Amino acid sequence: MSRDASELAGRLALEAEAVCRHYLSNGKRAGRHWVVGDVHNTPGRSLFVRLQESPKGPAGKWTDAATGEHGDLLDIIRQSLGLRDFREVAEEARRFLKLPRLDQQLAPKPIRLFAQAGSQEAARRLFAMSSSIEGTVVETYLQRRGIAHIHHGGSLRFHPRCYYRPDEHLPTETWPAMIACVTDLDGRITGAHRTWLDPDAFDRVRLGKAPVETPRRAMGDLLGNAVRFGVVDDVLAAGEGIETMLSLRHALPTLPMAAALSANHLSAMLLPAGLRRLYIARDADAAGDVVQTTLTQRAEAAGVEAIALSPRLGDFNEDLHIFGLEALRAALRLQLVPEDVVSFVHSSTVPAE
Repeated sequence: MSRDASELAGRLALEAEAVCRHYLSNGKRAGRHWVVGDVHNTPGRSLFVRLQESPKGPAGKWTDAATGEHGDLLDIIRQSLGLRDFREVAEEARRFLKLPRLDQQLAPKPIRLFAQAGSQEAARRLFAMSSSIEGTVVETYLQRRGIAHIHHGGSLRFHPRCYYRPDEHLPTETWPAMIACVTDLDGRITGAHRTWLDPDAFDRVRLGKAPVETPRRAMGDLLGNAVRFGVVDDVLAAGEGIETMLSLRHALPTLPMAAALSANHLSAMLLPAGLRRLYIARDADAAGDVVQTTLTQRAEAAGVEAIALSPRLGDFNEDLHIFGLEALRAALRLQLVPEDVVSFVHSSTVPAE
């Protein structure tokens, strides 16, 4: 990258969210990323633009989970406007940079005594402040969903009074919560997922989740990372939701698993080195179709065999809850390769922790 391009990209990165709002107006902010369909400003959730500097890299870097494309904010300007050469892109970038005020971003950052809300540090502190789920409403919540034995390997904790803020105009509430740690391939905590619970409201609709607008929220660095259950050797099962993967762990407690927390994050999940076979625990919906296609292509390009695991109903937790453990285990037996049936189904009574 030329010096001029590097300088422009750096200045744009200081205004990453403003750039996204202007050139990718069909997207929206999701945590520390701007999410949109693609670089052409198509509505959707495949492209992630990093809005803040993190250990993963500087602000302004983006990845399209559907295509594998990546770049910086100069690429966003070029492709969203259909510009052809760098001179046009540079002129447009300079024009844009006259609009936002840079003085606040360029000023020295104040020393923070507390972790920034939504940051990796805040996620680590929340997980550290939480305790074992044994005997708590978390255990009750999962058991009510049919997960009688919770083989989580230390990835889940309980917080009795976890903060929930509906929006910036309303006061903060506190609810009990299930806290799941999100980790990278080296086991470092990069984020946390919260499921707020109501111990007095176990009904068919909420199944114990708190009566708030968004009872599930994630914080920290999620892209490429996951909530992990068990240590991966050369076989892994990966899916979207925590309850989905815990349902599979209930049936196959010795098979390592990962919950990426959403369809888009599952498509972009990084694969461990040495992985030989990946089971994609898809949900039975349109997003599950896209995930299966995208992740299969990525896995096969990396020399990893990819096999889909399909539920009978909407997802594997629904299968477990409706049909029971033995029926789920029997259905999985038909979808695993023979050697994994021996390794994971026949050893399903062996504790995974």
